[in-house]
Amino acid sequence: MKRWLALTSLTFLLAACTPPQPPGVLGERQLDLAQATTLEVSEPFAGTWRVSSVSPWLSVSSASGSGPVRFTVQADRNAATPVTADQATLSGQIKLSWNSEDGANSGSVTWTVSAQQYLLTGQVLEGASLSGADAAPPAAHPLSAQEVAPTRGVIVTYRSPAARDAALGLPGEGGAGGLSAQSVAALSARLDALGVPQAARAGLSERSVVLKVPVTGTLLAGLRADPAVLSATENVGLRELGGPSSQVATLPGSLGGQGTLAGQSNLTGQALAAPVTPSDQYAPLQWAYPLMGYGAVWRDMEGGGYTRPVTVAVIDSGVRFDHPDLEGQLWGPTEGALDVLTDTGNGDGDGADTDPTDPSVPGRTRQTHGTHVTGIIVARWGQNRVPCASCSPTGVVGAAYRAPVKVLPVRVLDSNGSTSVADVVNAVRYAAGLPVTLDGQTYTNPHPAQVINLSLGGPESSVSAEQAAPMCEAVAQAKSRGALVFAAAGNDGNSSRYYPAVCEGAVPVGSVSLSGASAPEHSAFSNAYAEVALVAPGGTSFRGTTTTFNGGFLNGQPAPDDIFSTGWDYAKNQPNFYFANGTSQATPQASALAALLLSKGVTTGPDDTLARMTATATDLGAPGRDPLFGSGVINAAAALGAPAVSDTLGLRLQDALGRPFQPALDPLGRFTAYLGDGDYQVTGGRDRDANGIYGEVHEPRATKAATLGPQAPRVDLGGLRPE
Repeated sequence: MKRWLALTSLTFLLAACTPPQPPGVLGERQLDLAQATTLEVSEPFAGTWRVSSVSPWLSVSSASGSGPVRFTVQADRNAATPVTADQATLSGQIKLSWNSEDGANSGSVTWTVSAQQYLLTGQVLEGASLSGADAAPPAAHPLSAQEVAPTRGVIVTYRSPAARDAALGLPGEGGAGGLSAQSVAALSARLDALGVPQAARAGLSERSVVLKVPVTGTLLAGLRADPAVLSATENVGLRELGGPSSQVATLPGSLGGQGTLAGQSNLTGQALAAPVTPSDQYAPLQWAYPLMGYGAVWRDMEGGGYTRPVTVAVIDSGVRFDHPDLEGQLWGPTEGALDVLTDTGNGDGDGADTDPTDPSVPGRTRQTHGTHVTGIIVARWGQNRVPCASCSPTGVVGAAYRAPVKVLPVRVLDSNGSTSVADVVNAVRYAAGLPVTLDGQTYTNPHPAQVINLSLGGPESSVSAEQAAPMCEAVAQAKSRGALVFAAAGNDGNSSRYYPAVCEGAVPVGSVSLSGASAPEHSAFSNAYAEVALVAPGGTSFRGTTTTFNGGFLNGQPAPDDIFSTGWDYAKNQPNFYFANGTSQATPQASALAALLLSKGVTTGPDDTLARMTATATDLGAPGRDPLFGSGVINAAAALGAPAVSDTLGLRLQDALGRPFQPALDPLGRFTAYLGDGDYQVTGGRDRDANGIYGEVHEPRATKAATLGPQAPRVDLGGLRPE
């Protein structure tokens, strides 16, 4: 039985910044990369030397030697760039220990390394915003490009008084408030090109003008495309209140291009749906659901429509049926739940049977993995049975909420978290509705699963393709019977491929976590390889490092950006809840979304369900599918067509490795980002599902690419206007 885990470069020669030292002594140095990516270091010395430590964003080509110190310093600037991207110069250290050739002297020395960052600038502009026009039928006679509206010209509001003066042809002080003569001429020329003569331009306020010309669709579109323009609206006529008729004409909704500044709500004429926020005690710690847009999904669910029963088979360590947050959410021992382990040493003291309870064994401290995974999908909402004085009366919530989704527990991992290929084969076949014979008895699942969750696996270094073949055949059989199989991609933090994730027909799921920016980041533990299909929230803790961007607290301490779900305290024999992280936690997020798509009837089978999840995922990192993120992070609101619950404008910025940055936007939507060399995807967009990610596939967005480096140390992207 195998134990499985639950799951361009420019070079500059160094110029001496300090007086030279005697040949037998190493002294302090200042190394300046300026805007280069590498630096050749050559320091006279007679003796032996060793690099004892290097700042994480730096690397050296040689770690030790004798005679002159010679190595190449290489910088990965983005590894040290703060998420706010507001640090123009980076500083690091290289520490060396040394011994003189004659043995008379020894010591250690610190060389300070500095590097200038590259500069990326641009501006997020107002574009498509929600308005009454989005909720109402179109006007009977919409304004075409050449039709004239019965109005009294156009009111144009510019982003600055200087731009307004320039449009009027006024020089202002120092060239229209500091604008160059060329800028003044350009702004005025834009109106000339739209057919607005000087005589038709009149000042209205310090930032606004009235253009007394006939209004056409072409004129409005041209004005709103001008980066200097904040809004352009028809100067509609008003009349006295009262008179011969009480009938009032209703103005159409916004035509776009008007609104508030970046980061603010921009709604006119339409009340947004309110996101659903669970009241359960620990729901505030469950950051993964807001990140996937579940506030909008749960609001959608309250309107009905999620009516089709769906079974998700959680093939895992079993479950605690007595956990109050799972009562009524599971198929029980008389309804198809099964323990496929035939080895009596598996922890429960018996062989295969219909009781897949994750057992208590003497001295057990290991948490119940299957119970944690199950809670992510179907934990109850609201009041629970309270079996102990210290037990939470409400606990956590699961993604399913009111949808008729149930989990079928199938126990395949023993109390030590181990299993075998044969056991997984039996579990997958059984979950899909195929008969399996265990200890001489044949079992057939009365509730075949439409979704199968495998938060387990083994690396290809311990299970070969030949050894995995029976398991992959079982996955293929399950898919042929209509089941969509999700499997954890692995938690080694490298590129090792995992089975059954890479079996044909399985969907390997990687992990992302919060980053402090308006996009999640790749979890350091999550394996990256070509077969990874999708990613989902799985937490961040890895090798002693964690983050606390979620802002929650537990027991007076900042809560880690890990996944909080149902568990069991075996020492006290009572329910609890705990944080865990891994692709094991990301995989049930994908399984839950697939179940909801089927429950709502958005999709009907494994192929269209996966296609829908892929098409609506938020692409991260390098454009298109990549080993870190697959096709992107799942978005429940987009996949399920949930209503808009927010409408804010903002910026999303990532490098090709998916590292996110969040430079500040000024009141006009302008940003300045100090970054390292590399390729970047920059999106200005709106957030319609309150998940803090701007410009996803179902939201207005404008995306531009940029490459920074020694050959392009400064790039201005201009305007990003979401449409």
